[in-house]
Parts: sequence; C-alpha cells; structure tokens
Amino acid sequence: MAHLHAELGPLLRSWRDRLSPVDVGLRAGSARRAPGLRREELAALAGLSVDYVVRLEQGRASRPSAQVVASLARALQLTDGERDHLHVVAGLLPPSPAQVPSHIPPGVQRLVTRLGEVPLAVFTASWDLLHWSALWVTLLGEPVQPGPGRPNLLRAHFTGVSMGAADNRIVSRSVGTDAFGASLVADLRRVHGRYPEDRAVTALMGELAAGSEQFRELWNSGVVGEHQSEAKVVRTATVGDIELDCDVLNVAGTDLHIVVYTAAEGSEAAEKLDFLRITGGVSSPSSLGHPN
Repeated sequence: MAHLHAELGPLLRSWRDRLSPVDVGLRAGSARRAPGLRREELAALAGLSVDYVVRLEQGRASRPSAQVVASLARALQLTDGERDHLHVVAGLLPPSPAQVPSHIPPGVQRLVTRLGEVPLAVFTASWDLLHWSALWVTLLGEPVQPGPGRPNLLRAHFTGVSMGAADNRIVSRSVGTDAFGASLVADLRRVHGRYPEDRAVTALMGELAAGSEQFRELWNSGVVGEHQSEAKVVRTATVGDIELDCDVLNVAGTDLHIVVYTAAEGSEAAEKLDFLRITGGVSSPSSLGHPN
C-alpha cells in the first residue's frame, strides 16, 4: 500500500497541470510559465490552504480526509474513475453506489463555469449545496456552513435558518411556500427510496422529523415526487424585489440538481440582475428604485 501513497503527489501535480484555467473560470493570461493551474488556484478552488496542497504534492502529507479528497476531485474536474483512484491512493474507500453522489463530472463543471454569469448552484439529490456562482452569492448571500456537513435546502426551509449570510431573501414563490415544502419532502422520499442505505439522508430525515412538525406531517402523507421549477421574488438590500424564473435542471446519471435564476432579456428584473453582476450589490442605483 505504501507505493500507492507515493503516487498521490505526482498524480495531483499531473492533474493540476492538465487543467485549463479557462475551464474553472480563470483567465489563462500570457504571464503563465506553465500550463494548468497554479497551486494557489487549486487551493482556492478546493477550499484548502496553499501550504497543505504543497505538502500533499511533495509527499509530506499522504492521508487526506474523505472530505479533502472529494474537494480535490471536484476542483481538479476528475472523472468518476479518477476520483475513485484518488480515494484509493489516499488510503480511502471510493464512494459507494449506495450513497447520494456528490461528485460533479468535468462536463457539468465546464457547463457551470460557462453559465457563471447567472445566479447558479449545484445541489446533490438530497439538496446538499455543492457549488455556486459569484452572482448566486450576490443575490442570496455567501452560503452558511452549518457546522459539519454542507448547507442543505431542506434543513434551511424547515428550520427557518437561511442558507445565505445576507439580508436578501425569497419573499414569494409562484407555487406557494406550503407547496414548495411539500415538493421538497416528496422529492426527499424519492431519493430515500433510491438510496436507502445512505446514512446522511437517513440522518437528515431524522433531524427534520425531530425538529419540524410540518416536515413530519408531510413525510407521513407518503407522497413521492420530483421537485419542480418555479418563479420567485427575491428581496435584496440594493435593488429591491426581483422576480426571477428559478429552473431546476437534473443531470442524468449523477442525480445532481443545477438551480438557475434567470430573467427575460430587456425586463426590469434583467436590468436589476445586470446591476448586481456589475457592482456585486454594493450600492443602490437611483435608476432602479429602492428596496421595498
């Protein structure tokens, strides 16, 4: 097994060298002395320190956690086979088919990068938040880490805790708040049926059943379904209310959800969204009115 651990550093370097900066939303630039990502860029994408990435590549750290390996696999845009091999050389078991997938395939990552000009996020089948664009943060706030694990849409909805660290919030839905919650629970029941051995899903169900009477009632109804797209009104501190279409795109073979907010070209909502994109939502434009 020792020889496998010795592969870890060279593998990480080779995968980093082959990844185009453009594919992760960075400018390639003419000042780069070598192709691929810099160590600091990989560290930022994976949520790790540059020093730790250096130690991994130099073989001075050879036992990364499962969470670190998953983050590196996503940041390096590895295929499923490469992700599994990374787990093996790190001394870990690859993810089981019985678990809800949390790996974002390279093609999906490239698509998400190219769609980065809109508020967009990627969720697992059980609605754990995996990835988000800069405009998602401007619109809904930087995702809040709820201790261990990832931010989760069902947990946020049924506990009343915002997923984003901002005053911006969703104030209305075309389907209604009650129907939205019912849709999420019906979707979770479908996911539980598909991944009955996933401990994280079972733990989420237990947590919500213990803390939310509404969740218990909806779960006991036995309804099975798939969460649907809808229109929403997001109230912001800078440009007031924005009415947006919120579409849920499901990725075949991975059970990932891509959630995208858009507005019709030329509409007032599109103008407000463009302002947030350009300014990062730091001030209110007089031409767009004031928050409600």
